[in-house]
Amino acid sequence: MVYKTKDVCSQEIHVEVENGVIKALSFINGCNGNLKGLAALAIGRRTDEVINSLSGLTCNHRSTSCPDQLAQALKNLMD
Repeated sequence: MVYKTKDVCSQEIHVEVENGVIKALSFINGCNGNLKGLAALAIGRRTDEVINSLSGLTCNHRSTSCPDQLAQALKNLMD
């Protein structure tokens, strides 16, 4: 799935989920090292765990963040 992010530096999130577990994850643009780290921590985890951990996180003056946008993307997959 490709998720177009809103109000953050990254432009897209590419995520593959199988049986409720994140199998692959990458971000287009944004803070390269941080987003690679986020992907490394999320891959292999259940989507509900990641959603619970990352929902509502903000970045600077924004009401969202790249981690929060990942949670939103995963919520969309579950709907």
